[in-house]
Amino acid sequence: MPARAEAPARVAPDAERDRDRQRDIARATAAKIDAIELAMTTGFFDDAEARWGSTRRAPAAAAAIAAPPGETEILSLIEQPDAAAAPAAAPVVEESAILYANGQAALAEQMLRDSLRDLGRSERQPWWMLFDLVQAEGREQDFDSIAIDYASHFETSPPAYADRRPLAGAAPPGAGVAPVAHLAGMLDPDLAGRLEGLSSRTGSPLRLDFAGITGATPDGCAALLAALQALRASRRGIVLAGADTLLAVLRPMLAIGERESGPAPWLLLLELLQLLDREKDFEETAMDYCVTFEVSPPSFEALPEAGSARTAGKAGMAAGQRFMLPAVVGGEVRELLAAIETYAAIDPAGPVVLDCTRLVRIDFAAATDLHACLRRLALDGRRIELRELNHLVAALLRLLNYGDCARLYAYTY
Repeated sequence: MPARAEAPARVAPDAERDRDRQRDIARATAAKIDAIELAMTTGFFDDAEARWGSTRRAPAAAAAIAAPPGETEILSLIEQPDAAAAPAAAPVVEESAILYANGQAALAEQMLRDSLRDLGRSERQPWWMLFDLVQAEGREQDFDSIAIDYASHFETSPPAYADRRPLAGAAPPGAGVAPVAHLAGMLDPDLAGRLEGLSSRTGSPLRLDFAGITGATPDGCAALLAALQALRASRRGIVLAGADTLLAVLRPMLAIGERESGPAPWLLLLELLQLLDREKDFEETAMDYCVTFEVSPPSFEALPEAGSARTAGKAGMAAGQRFMLPAVVGGEVRELLAAIETYAAIDPAGPVVLDCTRLVRIDFAAATDLHACLRRLALDGRRIELRELNHLVAALLRLLNYGDCARLYAYTY
């Protein structure tokens, strides 16, 4: 737990109450102005309750996961080239990014926490960077504490935690061309059958994109469940894109005490929560499943590293392959850069898309070398995109002027 600050000097009760009241008024006013400006520029705010319009009692975990963008989804992308450059380039943002890139996470965290008192009153960037930092270290309790303050200050739903710790082992095995399986339309057995045979392949993680799913049948849920279980058993790395869309489709099919849809949609939801490493939500849904079908609840199992999944934002899912960057880029990167150039040569006319879903940190020297590589590709007329950046990395790349050769797409909460 963070150390508690020393208690302030005692003042007269009336004066202290008046000061607190004035502070609350000022904070609320600033937050409302910021929310209005954000809504005008993004238009992402929505009425979650009106969207569902159901009187049935849905599982608590499913309701939280399946909320629309801007509410309680894990992460969503702002689909605009300047997404990583929108916040003010404050010195504390740049300095924290450099410290983190150089492996000084504790100093970067302290600097970001200190900035919340001033820069954090109007800018969300230091909050987002802090979220990414504690998630990269697997500190869920610290994340929840920061999320509560963030939600109170900006008058929005608190973001949900996602474990984004790097997988153990050397960085290079996490890199490579990531094949994509797009599922769209009605999830039925034929659609889910497209995943058959993928578990036998080896190499970089498989990217499953569910953003186009519009509905599901119980048999389709059963088929997809079997495919996901086979992939997990094969210890193949999985990147889930558009998982919130699939969860939103499953939610209306689930109601505690109702068995009309059968167990398959429930078990598919539990499998997704398992892949997403959301133990609390899994346990809540498992108990709801137990009550509905009067069976023993399934148990959450920690996934082996090779079979674990990572989440990806649902926007901007380009067709075809992407190059998946490893969790940590640092030290000698000649082999990685050569692999990127080989990937770029596969389709000389297509975009060069670097998937940063697993990227947690890139050191300063490696970022400089990568920039030089991407600039050479850009001079040949190639369109370059770095997708799903965390905000610590995005701030560093912005500082190094990556915008002169690439488009940066960063998460927002």
